[in-house]
Amino acid sequence: MTEELTTLEKAALLSGESVWETREVPRHGIRTLWLSDGPHGVRKQTGSADHLGLGASQPATCFPTAATVANSWDPELARSVGEALGAEAADQGVDVLLGPGLNVKRSPLCGRNFEYFSEDPLLSGRLAAGYVRGIQSRGVAACPKHFAANSQELRRMTSDSVVDERTLREIYLTGFEVVVRESAPYSIMSSYNLLNGTYANENPFLLQQVLRDEWGFDGAVVTDWGGGNDAVEAVRRGGTLEMPSPGLDSAAQIVDAVRRGDLDMTDLDARVEEMKVLVSRIGGAGREVDPDAHHELARTAAEQSAVLLRNEDRVLPLAAGARVAVVGDFAATPRYQGAGSSVVNPTRLTTALDALAGSDLEVVATAQGFTRGGASDPTLVAEAVDAARSADVVLLYLGLDEISESEGQDRSHLRLPSSQVELLARISSVTSRIVVVLSAGSVVEVPWLSQCSALVHGYLGGQGGAEAVVRVLTGAVNPSGRLAETYPVRLEDTPTYRYYPGEGVDAEYREGPYVGYRYYSSVGAPVAFPFGFGLSYTTFAYADLEVDAEGVTFTLTNTGDVAGAEVAQLYVGRRGTDGVHRPVRELKGFAKVHLEPGESQRVRIAFDRFTFRHFSTATGTWETEGGTWSLEVGSDVETVLLAAEHVLTGTAPGAEVPAVPQQYRTGEVTDVPDDAFASLLGRPLAARGRATGPLGVNSPLSDLEHARSPLARLAYRELARRIARAEAKGTPDLNLLFLRGMPFRAIAKMTNGAVSMDMAAALVTIVNGRFFRGTGDLVSAFFRNRRSTRRMRAELAHR
Repeated sequence: MTEELTTLEKAALLSGESVWETREVPRHGIRTLWLSDGPHGVRKQTGSADHLGLGASQPATCFPTAATVANSWDPELARSVGEALGAEAADQGVDVLLGPGLNVKRSPLCGRNFEYFSEDPLLSGRLAAGYVRGIQSRGVAACPKHFAANSQELRRMTSDSVVDERTLREIYLTGFEVVVRESAPYSIMSSYNLLNGTYANENPFLLQQVLRDEWGFDGAVVTDWGGGNDAVEAVRRGGTLEMPSPGLDSAAQIVDAVRRGDLDMTDLDARVEEMKVLVSRIGGAGREVDPDAHHELARTAAEQSAVLLRNEDRVLPLAAGARVAVVGDFAATPRYQGAGSSVVNPTRLTTALDALAGSDLEVVATAQGFTRGGASDPTLVAEAVDAARSADVVLLYLGLDEISESEGQDRSHLRLPSSQVELLARISSVTSRIVVVLSAGSVVEVPWLSQCSALVHGYLGGQGGAEAVVRVLTGAVNPSGRLAETYPVRLEDTPTYRYYPGEGVDAEYREGPYVGYRYYSSVGAPVAFPFGFGLSYTTFAYADLEVDAEGVTFTLTNTGDVAGAEVAQLYVGRRGTDGVHRPVRELKGFAKVHLEPGESQRVRIAFDRFTFRHFSTATGTWETEGGTWSLEVGSDVETVLLAAEHVLTGTAPGAEVPAVPQQYRTGEVTDVPDDAFASLLGRPLAARGRATGPLGVNSPLSDLEHARSPLARLAYRELARRIARAEAKGTPDLNLLFLRGMPFRAIAKMTNGAVSMDMAAALVTIVNGRFFRGTGDLVSAFFRNRRSTRRMRAELAHR
């Protein structure tokens, strides 16, 4: 029983024993849990442990990343991938798999977008729920992340996401709500950032009011690694487990708070019970892992997620015996996953050249064409042009290199490397039959699109991605992927262009609910490829839309001569301009339907709690607005093929509509002034830009640039120099990137007790120019921490 534990034992349970392990209490049958990264593959480290993907890990199937699988629009496929992930986790002794990631893609510049599903919360939530159901069916806890409003890598551990409540709930929390309600995850990971002034891991609005009271979550809340701030406040507000390991420093703070009466024992007991329940739920459903079957599943997932974006003159699929030249560095060295904590050591890896060698295409020439991250090389370009002249079709493998998108830093533009674009231009001068195969985990600008006949986007396809793309190229697979994010014409066209990333203390979400396609559709802005878009080798017809109180039904027919799958999408909007402000249309349902040539099927998309609701800040609850609603069914957000009207009474007829600034009524949110954003927030804006004055324990190490101590400023310059050197080599140094954004408190949170919070505070005193005072404090805190740790370890050992 919880009450049988000592206060110290209870407190110690709420922080990690090591980088990946929780603490055990053997006399109460509470065992250690092993946690591991795992959004698209298990990353259980075999040697020195770290959370950045630097150390070696056991081989595991590398599935396509979330950004890739999102293009499948197939929750059942997501469940199958989750089942395989859970089976491999159980086989490796992993109890909690840290994923999936489902933060909404607020901007295409986010460096971690490859790890997230979509710009739409419903699509993100449905796919993430599939993963969770699959993982947990194997006796392993899933841990969806990062909760919540974690939309940028810059200053991610210290930035404050400033967002109005309606936008927060409708855009940034809905995906998590879908996951909690539809898949009941055993744990959830809180994000690094503050939300409206309070760290996510100690935010009572997030963790108690919304997550537990409204959604009914009954699992454990785990910090992101190093994401703990105030251990006592976390316990009080709903944070369960602090990882990786602050030693026993956090436990000591919790015990002291209980003894002083500053922390209620009932709050501590609630968190301990959550840990005990988590331990009890894990295990008992593992199965033997078949690496071959899992590789086939990884390939299938990549096949179902590849998106055909262009196919002029039906150059694809390629006929058997077609003479092809294979050009591009990615053909020999694939980019198949992201960089950072999600990096997987694959059980095998097929290159495009390997896959093509096993196909019925005739490879007549190969050429590297360009170097990863380098300037255009005339010799390589000349070789590629010669190769192109010798073939009927050029397969040109392009993409973003490793430095272009990575955990720890955001992108600064959406362009492909210039050397690749120049290569395409040169090859297009000698042949028009160019098929570009794109590898990237996030959006790119495509001003070069007209220079190729076809464009197949494989995203980051995992260890079987190269095989999958070749099967699409040859027609063995009919592409059925549809974009889960909008491709703008230019970065400057995005609604967040002026606001992203937040470079100071605050990250202001001034665009409100107009994220991604919600913005482009509302203002009629042209895009390169709309949300939901994707081509097929066959054609489909939509007909006979019927609407009733529970949903819509229509007939979908494959009108082509090959089997294929269509993703039918339901968009909903309210007619008229007199009601609550909202985007013109929003995705409220979808169905992926497989049809043989000539086959027809009646398709049903049901309404649910998410279809017509909006959050009313006036009533503090979800409401449905009465009036006439538009129901639009189509193949993407811009291609409406069936439409009908639907009249609802609503939940609050006659309710007064809150006044909002005009920008939020029209969707013209690219340049929202301070007073308009303050009006949307319902409170004055804090006058905060870049941090000034003395540094604090929550200041990131990047602020050493402005520290009073000359030695601190020198340390920053050295850090910046090393980061620049790594970028020049084309390989991100994740350790350095993490250090740059890490606050001083994380030194205490991630050193397994070697540094206490008092010691971190002393370091801050030193960098603020008070060297002797800070050094004295540091020495005193060091010895206090050592004595305290010895005493507590002895007490725990003798129980």
